[in-house]
Amino acid sequence: MKAYQADIAKFEAAETQVLGISVDSFAANGRFAQDLGLTFPLLSDFKREVSKAYGIFNEEQGFATRATFVVDKEGIIRHIEQGNTAIDPTGAYQACEAFPKKQ
Repeated sequence: MKAYQADIAKFEAAETQVLGISVDSFAANGRFAQDLGLTFPLLSDFKREVSKAYGIFNEEQGFATRATFVVDKEGIIRHIEQGNTAIDPTGAYQACEAFPKKQ
């Protein structure tokens, strides 16, 4: 999350919206976002519905694996990174840069 916050200006210039989603509670996410100084929304998937729908929920251990999804304005997933590479915003930013810009 820190790396995405550090590069937030790049995402804004690419006319994209960054959202974070965690299986932690709304209150825990609020505190985490405050501690990191996040300016983008950090949403709670406390019921694990989103992480299950996106196929990243580990049923045995009860948590979602780290992942980055780039979704276009039509709701189509255009880029996925899972694991440690999802921490680095470079791939997500490059995927966003490929989207057509407003005229």
